[in-house]
Amino acid sequence: MTSAACATRDLIVVVPWVLGSVISGSPILFEPFVESARYAANYRNYHWQFIRRTKLDRSINTPKKISPYPAKADQILDKPSSDGGGNFGRLARTGMMDSYMAKLNEVQLCGIKATYWRQFLKAFQESSTEAEARSALEKLRRRIQQATHLPSPKAQSALAIIAELERLLDIGE
Repeated sequence: MTSAACATRDLIVVVPWVLGSVISGSPILFEPFVESARYAANYRNYHWQFIRRTKLDRSINTPKKISPYPAKADQILDKPSSDGGGNFGRLARTGMMDSYMAKLNEVQLCGIKATYWRQFLKAFQESSTEAEARSALEKLRRRIQQATHLPSPKAQSALAIIAELERLLDIGE
């Protein structure tokens, strides 16, 4: 959205959540990221034009004569001239959320830092091979074992989750 369409008190709110046992359970909400929508739109544009490294066209086409509370038919999106990767609207790519994400990365989920779970889950995409999935599981197992020198209930819980994932991989064989 263009910053001109944002009222002074409009907010952008990101509410991260996770399942209680990471791969199952009830949802658990985390502290939200909250920022002025107008500031976020302006900073996104500034980052696009002046901070990010690229040789591509940095210009942004901004709609004219827009004000807060636009009509449904109004075109209110800023559009970059060149955005092959579709990354223009991703606030996390601007660095705006870096300190927030750093805090989230440290949250322990079943005894494992969230950052490790995210890296692990990225390995399980539709294009992943079985070998890549098994490699990701083994890498996560090693991280758990390195991070916990003594057996703890959380570490045992995390290892049990990995064992269940391995069992699920074997079902398809």
